[in-house]
Amino acid sequence: MSGPAVRPGSVADEEAARPSSAAEERVSVATQWQLMWWRFKKHRLAMISTAVVLLFYLVVIFADFLAYSDPLASEAQRSLLPPQRIHWFDEGRFSPHVYGLTGVRDPMTFKRVYTPDPSKKIPIRFFVSSFEYHVLGLIPMRLHLFGVADGTPEESLFLFGTDEQGRDLWSRLMYGTRTSMSIGLVGVALSLVLGVFLGGVSGLYGGVLDTVIQRVIEILRSIPTIPLWMGLAAALPNDWSITQVYFAITLIISLIGWTELARVVRGRFLSLRQEDFVMAAELAGCGQMRIIFTHLVPSFLSHIIAATTLAIPAMIISETSLSFLGLGLRPPAISWGVLLQQAQNIQALAISPWLLIPSIPVTIVILAFNFMGDGLRDAADPYGH
Repeated sequence: MSGPAVRPGSVADEEAARPSSAAEERVSVATQWQLMWWRFKKHRLAMISTAVVLLFYLVVIFADFLAYSDPLASEAQRSLLPPQRIHWFDEGRFSPHVYGLTGVRDPMTFKRVYTPDPSKKIPIRFFVSSFEYHVLGLIPMRLHLFGVADGTPEESLFLFGTDEQGRDLWSRLMYGTRTSMSIGLVGVALSLVLGVFLGGVSGLYGGVLDTVIQRVIEILRSIPTIPLWMGLAAALPNDWSITQVYFAITLIISLIGWTELARVVRGRFLSLRQEDFVMAAELAGCGQMRIIFTHLVPSFLSHIIAATTLAIPAMIISETSLSFLGLGLRPPAISWGVLLQQAQNIQALAISPWLLIPSIPVTIVILAFNFMGDGLRDAADPYGH
């Protein structure tokens, strides 16, 4: 008697099915955050953008360390110097250096023109001592990532050139990155609190309170944004300190940016407030604030994270626009918008195109945040297709 017929390839098919079943089992026991992370990792552009955003926030933390000269040190003789080229090798060996600049008077325009002098080689050294700063505002330190071997960098090193007052643009860009990027974070944090709280109260309580909050949102969203920013920013007293203006601008931007998140939160709460877990929490004696922040908000926290990530670039653009128009942060404060103020003059820009360099990090960080936000938005719904 012959045994039962074995279908050719059945063993191979069974072995091929095992990895699939193992993957399905892994997915079935994964948490929501694990599913989000696995889907986010598949978004290559979002991963690269996340690395770029983290790099910018490292600049925020170590801005003093990365700046090699005092950002407020000015000298009329160094006005509008062009960027210096770094030469990495000298006679076949690694020796980063820049050429010194020699100034001559242009007989036609009577302006001082600077040209590189190859006979003057200024070595660049890493981890050098320069101007003093305070780490986290507490610990005094003089160590910087790089600088010149001899002399002071304010007189010899200009990687991105100088502005009209002769201040080093690289160092000012490091400090401007700290200001603009932190305003985005602080502004979104305040908007997040206002949006979740007011949107949650509106969606959970309903009635007259919901009507009042929604009408306030509609009024704020109907006002033209730029004129509103201009009016509020222009109302700031001229004698306020840089810190006071900084927090006032952040507050102004936050008061405008919470409305969209509040609408999203309200809609979510309206759809969830009749769910069994909400009614169980009410029967257990939980207060309304506990229901909002302990039971409802965590149920769609991933969507809030995605919305917040997409709101940060809007905050950065708002600060940059206000400061560029002269209605936001004002000198001696340093931000991307303040740095771009000197690029308003077309004649100066034609002569000194490097004044537009601060627009490059603005563009990069806005694109990075948007791509990262797209990835987070897709990952927030790991069951979607």
